Amino acid sequence: MAGIAMLAAVDGMPPLFALLAVMLVSVVLVSLLLLRFQQSLLVAYFCCGILIANAGIMNHFGGGSSREAVQQMANFGVVLLMFVIGLEFSVSELRFLRRYALTGGGLQMGTCLLITVALARLGGLPWNAAIVLAVTLAMSSTAISLKTLQDMELSNSRGARFALGVAILQDLFIIAFLVLLPLILGSGGKEKAWTAELGWLALRGTGFVALAAVSARWIIPAVLQAVARTRSRELFTLAMMGCCLGLAFVAGLLELSLALGAFVAGLAVSETVFKHRILADILPIKDVFLTLFFVSVGLLIDLHLALKNIWLILGLTLALTTGKTATITAIAWHLGLSNRQALLGALSLASAGEFSLLLLQDPGVGPLWPADLQQSLVAASALSMGLVPFLVRLADPVAEWLNARKLGPSTSPRQVEAVPIRQRVKELKGHAIICGHGVVGSALNQTLRDAGIPTLIVEMNVDTVRQLMREEQAVLFADAAHEETWHLARLPDADLVAFTFPDATTTAAALHHIHEINPEVGVIARARFAPDLARLERLGVQAVIHDEREAAAAAVTQTLRLLGNRRHLRGSR
Repeated sequence: MAGIAMLAAVDGMPPLFALLAVMLVSVVLVSLLLLRFQQSLLVAYFCCGILIANAGIMNHFGGGSSREAVQQMANFGVVLLMFVIGLEFSVSELRFLRRYALTGGGLQMGTCLLITVALARLGGLPWNAAIVLAVTLAMSSTAISLKTLQDMELSNSRGARFALGVAILQDLFIIAFLVLLPLILGSGGKEKAWTAELGWLALRGTGFVALAAVSARWIIPAVLQAVARTRSRELFTLAMMGCCLGLAFVAGLLELSLALGAFVAGLAVSETVFKHRILADILPIKDVFLTLFFVSVGLLIDLHLALKNIWLILGLTLALTTGKTATITAIAWHLGLSNRQALLGALSLASAGEFSLLLLQDPGVGPLWPADLQQSLVAASALSMGLVPFLVRLADPVAEWLNARKLGPSTSPRQVEAVPIRQRVKELKGHAIICGHGVVGSALNQTLRDAGIPTLIVEMNVDTVRQLMREEQAVLFADAAHEETWHLARLPDADLVAFTFPDATTTAAALHHIHEINPEVGVIARARFAPDLARLERLGVQAVIHDEREAAAAAVTQTLRLLGNRRHLRGSR
C-alpha cells in the first residue's frame, strides 16, 4: 500500500521536479561514496547520469520531455561556464603567458588536429566528421586540469602556468570553432556557397563585436557601478546575470553561438573592479548547472551498448591520453621545461574536455558517424576526464624514470618574468587580509606594509577599489560574507584576517567560511556594542576591539587631560 501511495504522489508531481530531486540526491550519495576512494567528483556526476539513464528512472519522470528539459538546463550551465572563462580571461594575463599560450597552445592544437584528421580520413570519415572529431579530441578540460594542480598545491609551478597558457589558447579556439560549426556541419552539401555564408557570418560577427565593445566600454560598467553603489546583493546578482544572458541572447538572435555571447559578456567585465565580486556571486550558480551538464552526459550513455564496445572505449581512452601526453610533453620540452614540469602540464591536459562533450551532444554531430562510435567517443571522453587526478600523480615517478635515463631536460633554465598585479594576488603567501579600507583599515594596511608584511584588501566601495588599484595595492571588490571571496583571497595561505568595520553580522557570516577553510588563521575584529563583543568571542575571534569600550577609555583620558589643563591654568592665575 505504501508503494502504491508513493507512486500516486509521484504521478501528481511535475515530472521534471521529481527527476531533479532524484538526480541531485543521487549526485550527493554517489559523490560521498566515490570520495572515500579518492575519486574525482566528475566521475560521480557521470555515474549518476549513467545510473539514471539505464535504470529506467527516466521513463517514470516524463521520459523524453524531461530529458530535453535537463539538457536545456545543462546548456545553461555551459553558458555560465563560458561567462566565467571570459571573466577569468584577461589580455594582461595572456601577455604574461603569451609564450606558453601562443607557441605551446598553437603547437598543441595544430599537431593534434593534423594527426587526428589524417587518421580519421584514413578510417573513412568524411572531411566534416574528421574535423569535428579532431577538435573534440584536441580539447582538454580546463576546469579539471587547473583544479587538480591547485589541489596538489602546484598552481604556481611552471608546469601549471604552461597548462594555463595552453588552456587559454584552447578556449579561444573553441569560441571561433563554435561560430563556424554550422558551416562545417553543412559542408557536405555542394549547393552551399561558402563565400556567401562566410561573408554573412563575418557581417553578423562584426556587428556583434561592435555592440559588445560599446557595451563593455560604456553600458555594462555604468550599470554595474550604479548597482554596486546601492549595496544591494540581490540587485547586483540580477544585474550580473542580466549582462551575461543579455549578450548571449543577442548572439543567439544573430545566429551566433550562445556560448560566444556569454564569453564576450565575461570578457566585458574581466578588466573591471567588479570581476571578483561577480566571480563570488556566479560560481555557486555555475557549479549547480554545470553539474547537471555532466550528469546529462551520463544520460547519453547506453550501458548495454558501451559494454558491447568496451574494448573500443578503452582503446580510444588509451590512445587519447598517451597521444596527448606525448605530444604536449614534447612541446613543453621545446619551450624549455624540465621533465617534471613538462609532465605536470601534459598529464593535466591529457584528457578530453567539457567542450568535447558539448560537441558530441550537438544534434548536428550525431549523424556524422555510427551510433556505436558516438557512444564510444562520449564514454572515452568522460573516462579520460575522470582519470586526470590519477594521471597527474604519475608526473613525479615518470620524471624520475626519465631523469635516470637522461631523457629530456632534467632542469629548467632560469627565467626572469615580469609578474602582473593579477598574478601577484594569485601568488600571495603569509599575507594579511584586511576587510574594509576606511580610516582603521587604511592605517592598519600602511603599518603592515611598512613592516614588510604583504596585504590584500577586501572592499565593497567601488571608488576605493579603483584608487587602490591605481596605487598597485592587491585588492578585491568582493563581499566578505561570500565563501568564494576567501578562496579568491587565498585564505589557506594567509596569516591574518582583520575586520576593520564594526558590522558583527557580516563578520559572523565570514567567520563561518574562515573556520572551514583555514581554522588556524589569526582573526581580529571590531564590535560596536557589548552583545556583539560576546558574540564574536564565542565565534572564535582571537582579538576583538570593542568600539564603545575604546571610546569610553578615550573619553575618560581626554576628559581628565582637559580638566587637568583647565585646573593648571586656574592655579597659575
